Amino acid sequence: MVVELERSRPDVSCPPATVILLDTNAVIWLDLAHPRSRPLTRIKAALYVSPATLLELQFLTEANRIRLMRGDAQALASDDRWLLDDPPAAAWFAEAIDLNWTRDPFDRLIAAHAQLRGWRVATGDTRLLQALGARKTLEL
Repeated sequence: MVVELERSRPDVSCPPATVILLDTNAVIWLDLAHPRSRPLTRIKAALYVSPATLLELQFLTEANRIRLMRGDAQALASDDRWLLDDPPAAAWFAEAIDLNWTRDPFDRLIAAHAQLRGWRVATGDTRLLQALGARKTLEL
């Protein structure tokens, strides 16, 4: 059964600096109330997830690499703690083409999503932290 994901528009009244795009590990840590997610519970920022994150979560679930508390990625899409952003695909993928510092398609798409929107990425991923730099990330 396919469930249509509810699409949300970014809050354009928020300056980009107060919007955080959650990397896949950030979503997992928030879902599990892991200590590494604490910085996200302390800041005043709008939290968003990328469709790329949901796809990566589904891949990880299907490969039995993770078990989500709510069952699957679609259930996480409707979590009250964040909104799902739906960037224009052509612009998003054009942005991703220029990110040649990684061969991981999910890192590439999540980084491109954040760059396209002008948002910071909340992550514990060393490669993303190094490639994007401190101004474009929130280290977890």
